[in-house]
Amino acid sequence: MIDLRSDTITRPTDAMRRAMADAPVGDDVYHDDPTVNRLEERVAELLGKDAAVYVPTGTMSNQIAVRFHTEPGDTILTSTDAHIAIHEIGAPAALSGVTIHELPGADGTFTSAQVRAAVPQPSPSLPYWLFPPVTLLAAENTHNAAGGTIWPLERLVEVANTAHALGLATHLDGARLWNATAATGIPEADYARVFDTTSVCFSKGLGAPVGSALVGDRDVIDATRRFKQMYGGGMRQAGIVAAGALYALDHHRERLVEDHDHARRFAEALADLPGVEVDLDRVQTNMVYFTVADGEGFAARCRRDGLDMIALGPTQIRAVFHLGVSDADTDRAIDIVRRVASPPADGS
Repeated sequence: MIDLRSDTITRPTDAMRRAMADAPVGDDVYHDDPTVNRLEERVAELLGKDAAVYVPTGTMSNQIAVRFHTEPGDTILTSTDAHIAIHEIGAPAALSGVTIHELPGADGTFTSAQVRAAVPQPSPSLPYWLFPPVTLLAAENTHNAAGGTIWPLERLVEVANTAHALGLATHLDGARLWNATAATGIPEADYARVFDTTSVCFSKGLGAPVGSALVGDRDVIDATRRFKQMYGGGMRQAGIVAAGALYALDHHRERLVEDHDHARRFAEALADLPGVEVDLDRVQTNMVYFTVADGEGFAARCRRDGLDMIALGPTQIRAVFHLGVSDADTDRAIDIVRRVASPPADGS
């Protein structure tokens, strides 16, 4: 089975497993696991920040940032269908007591004008205490639900600077920030520079089995360690899994362009098929979103022939390319969707 459901289904390589098996460990709750500490130093350096905290999941990384930056009753600005809004299962409301205001944009981005319009402007007749406080802007790069799309750096910097000028904190959900850098050549630190906190994930395109990190100024990260512990993220001998993330940073970042190439080739093949619609402009990294008349049926027929993808709704399907998909796998995936989209006239 060629599994394109997600880039989270990758498995550690043999070399990564050896690095994990040999990792020196301590007790991460006491902050004395040497491998975790080394990972935190490495990712902070890569993103140009003072410090990082290693956590089990991307959701936890985002949520400890939300908890730090907000108070109950506050509002967060995000893009339409941001991961933090739709895939973290109401965590901002449940854990931090905040609401989310989604700013529309087909490619997962929004503008400074939208940010300004979403932040209440008090006046003598309507003072500030009559408005719900908008205190945090959270951008997502790359944007999952928009198809793995990349924020243009200039616009990202502009909206973050606008948010700061309006008194908002800023957070970057960079779960797949590594893919943005691989596609554009822009260093991760350039994307993270204007954000107070940035989350990155090791268990998606990089292929590590566990973990994300939150980076920022040292005093911010020190404060978020309390929320990591509160939310159940305190791990003991976590160096075993942190070693996988360290290995991934050193060995799997540059190869992400292979996943992008596979996704592009797959998408271009889809564009030539009858009854299949794909927006090639939005195939910018390792994801391909496309539509067919019967999403569940199309996905089921592909699965029967050896290609697993996710039907996201009645007509939409997502395919995600990753470390476990080779050139030959991509060729075979293309052959399968061609057969399913254009069955023989006799129906065989």
